[in-house]
Amino acid sequence: MPPTFHLLPAAPRPVAPYSHAVEAGGFVFVTGQLATDPDEDALPLPEGIDAQTTKVMDNLRRVLEGVGLDFGDVVSVRVFLTDFERDYATMNARYASHFAAGRLPARTTVGVTRLARGGLVEIDLIAARR
Repeated sequence: MPPTFHLLPAAPRPVAPYSHAVEAGGFVFVTGQLATDPDEDALPLPEGIDAQTTKVMDNLRRVLEGVGLDFGDVVSVRVFLTDFERDYATMNARYASHFAAGRLPARTTVGVTRLARGGLVEIDLIAARR
C-alpha cells in the first residue's frame, strides 16, 4: 500500500514544504512541531519552555486527532532543545503529563544550536495504528 500524505486543516499551517503526517506500513510519522499558533502563524511564539512545550504538545495532539489517533498510540518521540541544561527538566514535566504511566514511548532528546522561528523546543513523533 502506498504512503498516505496528510495535510490537516486543524494543525498549524506548514511553513515549509512538508506534510503534517505521512502514514506508511501501519505507522504515522508526524512532522516536528514548534509552538506556533495553528490559527495565526504570524503570532510570536509563547515565552519560555513551559509555554512552548504546552503549545508543541497541543499542536501534536491536533495532528494525531486529525488522523484518528491520540498520545496513547505514540511509540517513539524525538525532542530537540536549544538550551538543554536549562530546559530539560521543565520540558520533561510538561511532556510526561500527556502520556499514561507505564505507556511512555521510546524517546531521544538532543540539544541543538537553533530551531526555526527561534523556538526553544521542537518535537516529532511516530504513532502506530492499533
